[in-house]
Order: sequence, then C-alpha cells, then structure tokens
Amino acid sequence: MKFLSLALLSMCSAAAMLLAPSASHCQTSKKPSFTPLPMEFVTPKDNAATPEKVALGKQLFFDPRLSGDNKMSCATCHDPAKAFADGLPLAKGHAGKTLSRRTPSLLNIGLYSAYTWDGRARSLEEQALGPIQSPDEMNQNLDELETELNAVPGYVKQFDAVFKTKATRDGIGKALAAFQRTLVTKPAPFDRYLKGDKNALSPDAWEGMRLFMGEAGCIQCHSGPALSDNKFYRLGVGTGDKGRGAITGKKEDNYKFRTPSLRMLSPDGPYMHDGSQKTLQDVVTFYYRGVSRSPIDALQLDVEPLISQSFSEVPLVVAFLESLIGEAPKVAPPELPK
Repeated sequence: MKFLSLALLSMCSAAAMLLAPSASHCQTSKKPSFTPLPMEFVTPKDNAATPEKVALGKQLFFDPRLSGDNKMSCATCHDPAKAFADGLPLAKGHAGKTLSRRTPSLLNIGLYSAYTWDGRARSLEEQALGPIQSPDEMNQNLDELETELNAVPGYVKQFDAVFKTKATRDGIGKALAAFQRTLVTKPAPFDRYLKGDKNALSPDAWEGMRLFMGEAGCIQCHSGPALSDNKFYRLGVGTGDKGRGAITGKKEDNYKFRTPSLRMLSPDGPYMHDGSQKTLQDVVTFYYRGVSRSPIDALQLDVEPLISQSFSEVPLVVAFLESLIGEAPKVAPPELPK
C-alpha cells in the first residue's frame, strides 16, 4: 500500500471510468471501485432479522442492566445523538476509566466483515458481547447477566417469543446485532452522485473525489460500499498500542489497525483509532504531510506521506469526505421491560 508508487498512480477503476471519462481506461475488473450505499445489509443465516428481534435488541442496547453496576448501556458510548459514537478522543469505560481507543460509530456497521479496531471479533454477534464482558468497559459477567434478565418478566416473554428460549448470551448477542444492522444512514450526496445526480457534488468535492481515486491513492484502502477494505495497516499512529499484533501474537501485525469505514464518519470527529485527529482536515493533513518515515520496532509503515502532492489539495479531499456523510437514523430510547 505504497501511495506514491508508479503502479498506484497509473491505476484506474471501474468508478474512474464512470466518473472521469478522460482518464485512461483499464480493462481489469479487480481494480478498487465505488459502490452506492445499500439500504439494507445481508444478515447471517443463523440470525435472520425480524421486527420482534430488532425491537428486543433495541431494548437491550439502551438497558443499563447489561453493565455490571447497572449504570452503563451500549448507548452510553454509542449515543444516537453523536452518530452512535461518544465524540471523545478516547472512550470511557467502567467507573469512568479512560480506555486506550476511540469509540467507533455503529452507523452502517452491517457493511463490515472485520470487527473492532484489532479484528478480535469474527462477527457482529460476537462483537456485541465483547464490551459487555470486558472488565474495562461494561464489566458484566455473562452468567450474572443471564440470571438478571431472566428475573425480568418482560424479557422472559420476549426471549421466548423470539428465540423459544430463556434469556441467553447467544440470544443477547444476536438481538443486539440485529438491531445494530438497522443503523443505516440515508443516502449521502456521494450516493446520489453515483446514481446519476451530477449536481450532488460540489466542484470541490468532485475534484477531491478525483484525487481520492487517483494521485492521493485513498481508494486503494477505502473502496466498495463500506469504503473500507476491512484489512489492517500500520500507519504509525498510537504506537503504544500493538493493535492487531496483540490478538495474533505475530510481530508483523504489531501496530496494525483495521481500515475504518468512511461510511461511519461522524461529522464532528474525532478520528483514528486513538482519537488523535480532531477534524477531517487534520486526518487528510496527516496523510499528506504527517506520516512518519521512521520504522516502529524495525517494522516499516504501510503508508508514505504524499509529499509530492500539493498541500492545496487537502481541502478538496476534505470536501469529498464530507460528501460521504449521510443523515443518521433517529432512534429514541425505548421503554424497557419490567
């Protein structure tokens, strides 16, 4: 993923041919390309979505009983009013502990195929249970949670109706995942452009898109409907956290983190896994000038600064990134079972 390689600069995509007709035409179908945001996401065969399951998941999402001290819910860190994130550089966990990573937005999370910053969760169902049982996050023992929910008649009735079982951790994870897959944004200006509305993008955003696809090379990692390749890279950010390497135990994975989806951008930031970039201007400036050229623990970074590109391009790329932000669904807290 060397952004300045001659091979990269000469690449074009199916999207490039559609959106920039004057570009050279490549024949291969394997080039990264853009895809409009789908209005609904594919669900696993063992967790088909139903209105009742989604409603149960929504109640669980907002219920502080899922935390060990009954003070935190999933919505505490994934606030609907803050693009289902918390707006903090670093998340706050159990008893107000400051954690080492930023809370990512859950918007359009159904597009992912790798979950959490380091990829430890293999499915959204598994990921949903991770923060609940983490001592640093919600600090809830799953055995105790099952007991607690099965003491609530309303939950007993709902779990029986949805899963034909009492409240179980499997059902909790599936219901939460089913609800989270409904958190789909409305089409952004970029989606309207891809569907034929040539006035949906401003001139600056259109030029930023051209740079994103071409000289800046962003599309090499941010493509497809999620605008993420769901892979892991070492950017030189937050070097006190070994990231993917702490999960795999492989030195070559140290300091690597998952490519974030640009479909989950919060308009107000912050950005990066460590919350170190406050604005989209800061993010793009980092790639243009802020990337280090020094290895970390003898490991080379997966990116190089775009020093051959003009700094004047930064606001154009920012304008394009802003065109990717769609309106978040409005979700009000439900009445909790008793």
